[in-house]
Amino acid sequence: MSFRQMVPGLILAFSLISTPAFAAPPEQARAEPGGGGVLSLLPPDAVSDHVLNADGKSMAYTATAGTLDLFSQDGQRSAAIFYTAYVAKNRDAGRPVTFVFNGGPGAASAFLNLGLVGPRILDFGPDGRDGANAKLVDNPQSWLNFTDLVLIDPIGTGWSRTVKPDDQNEFYGVESDAESLAKAIALYVAHNGRAASPKYILGESYGGFRSVKVANSLREDQGILISGIVMLSPLLEGRLVFGGSDDALGAALELPSLAAAQLERQNAFSDKAVQDAQAFALNEYLPALAGPPPSGDAGRAFYGRVAKLTGIPEDIVAKNQGFLGSVYRKHSDGSGGEVASAYDASFLAPDPYPQSESEHGGDPILDGFVRAYGGAFSSYARDELGFHTDMTYTLLSTSVNRQWKWGGRNDGGSRLSAGVTDDLTELLSLSPSFRLMVGQGYSDLVIPFGVNKYVLDHMPPAFADRVALKLYRGGHMFYTRPTSREQFTTDAKAFFTTQPPAAPAVKSN
Repeated sequence: MSFRQMVPGLILAFSLISTPAFAAPPEQARAEPGGGGVLSLLPPDAVSDHVLNADGKSMAYTATAGTLDLFSQDGQRSAAIFYTAYVAKNRDAGRPVTFVFNGGPGAASAFLNLGLVGPRILDFGPDGRDGANAKLVDNPQSWLNFTDLVLIDPIGTGWSRTVKPDDQNEFYGVESDAESLAKAIALYVAHNGRAASPKYILGESYGGFRSVKVANSLREDQGILISGIVMLSPLLEGRLVFGGSDDALGAALELPSLAAAQLERQNAFSDKAVQDAQAFALNEYLPALAGPPPSGDAGRAFYGRVAKLTGIPEDIVAKNQGFLGSVYRKHSDGSGGEVASAYDASFLAPDPYPQSESEHGGDPILDGFVRAYGGAFSSYARDELGFHTDMTYTLLSTSVNRQWKWGGRNDGGSRLSAGVTDDLTELLSLSPSFRLMVGQGYSDLVIPFGVNKYVLDHMPPAFADRVALKLYRGGHMFYTRPTSREQFTTDAKAFFTTQPPAAPAVKSN
């Protein structure tokens, strides 16, 4: 779901009644110019009608599982981008449409489709982690209640592919990725008459970074302006994320997430306790790490407090001089018998390599139960949406991730220098009604909430009333917790239905 480790409000009563009405026979293969290739496995778009019953009200909607074609300069089809759209019938003229994508780079949209916004959701059982017996159920918090949805899989993920296999890596970069997705959005808008609709973007993890780049590409290349962006656990500044826990500031911004995880494990979580950890991190922990390592009684007191906050044994904390980024997974439970997930540091699993001093192997969340999203979406698309294909649905692609170009088209660049703060301030400056909402999990170690709080706190004060940071219990994919998912959806609905602030008056000389 993310890039750093890749090489559960008001409960509404919802139910879903599906009455498939497919626009074309799903068995009919798409005619592929030039004699086939992998894109010949893609069927025609599948269109079906459904009814969403929400809080005593019924909403008829159309679901489309299909593809948008991209063409090269010679007029030949170069790629097909798979998407899933949920559109309300008899909608008001001002109903928004939200374009959704995940991150990675290399992650498909099934995570957000079946995990958060779609009309169906994958239930991981009473403990929230049983991927082997997960079941697809009606989603009680579908965002379709307040916005139409178009979930998009970037090239190399889901069922999105190029005509020529060797051409795929041309899409694996910040600029080319944003341009291709902006083109796909423009095609959807044109083909479906949504030019007058308010348009939003929802992006998770690298998808948050991507959403800003896509919004700028839409404005510059397609003449389409975005009304707002909702980010979920986003990458904003690479320098604070990739290796950031190895320097004093990065470690201080990460510490409150480790403290939140420990509070969760002790059943002692409270907002005030996390706020106290934040104050300690910036006022005492940061200066101590930035200066000479403390010693003697002062050192023992300092390392003891850090150990109590995080659950990591005091001797381990002292041995690492307070820097915990490389030791939390193996030592955060204190016993050494379990490993924590970077995606939710409160989530522990048996250590598969207890004899090893350093952690290795898959992440308990990323490589554990959430992998079930891939198979579940493939079955859902076939059995409920009518999209029949023998092509493998790629939920996570390490190949895309490894080949990603963080710089220009011909420059691999460095993810340390990748950032979107300047792009965001430009969006806020050029579009006075543009708004941003960022949702973060307290115990996320992939993108610690303190990192993005730091970034947003240092944006120009003039934009403060259009930028919001919301915090929820859980980790990188906090929506796997029902209560956090409900709270986030409630906040998102308010974001979509609240009128933007009035534009400032234009001064004239």
